[in-house]
Amino acid sequence: MKSYKSYTPSIWYERDDRLFHGVVAGIRDTVHFAGEGVEELEQAFKDSVDEYLAMCAEDGTEPDKPYSGKIALRLAPEIHEMVSEAAVSEAKSVNQWIADTLKEAAERQIESGSTKIRIR
Repeated sequence: MKSYKSYTPSIWYERDDRLFHGVVAGIRDTVHFAGEGVEELEQAFKDSVDEYLAMCAEDGTEPDKPYSGKIALRLAPEIHEMVSEAAVSEAKSVNQWIADTLKEAAERQIESGSTKIRIR
């Protein structure tokens, strides 16, 4: 399932109630949604995000933003060296090379249209 208004869902299936459940990933607040199938789940996700944003506006509070643009990353020294060499070979900084490489990988994953579901 794709992001909506910059919010991304994390989805799982509950065998007990035979429903797909999800929460908005990457924020401190809990925004939950559920549905029997893909279409119902997608609509519930969008409705929950819209309700969350409306509730924040009504309360005069700032909604949690899921992404700051900062990622702490730990690599084995050998991988760090390879990344540095790859960045130099493309005349980029390590940061720019990582950002470009992650963007390309994310675009491929999103274009594939697949979503993995955890089963509980």
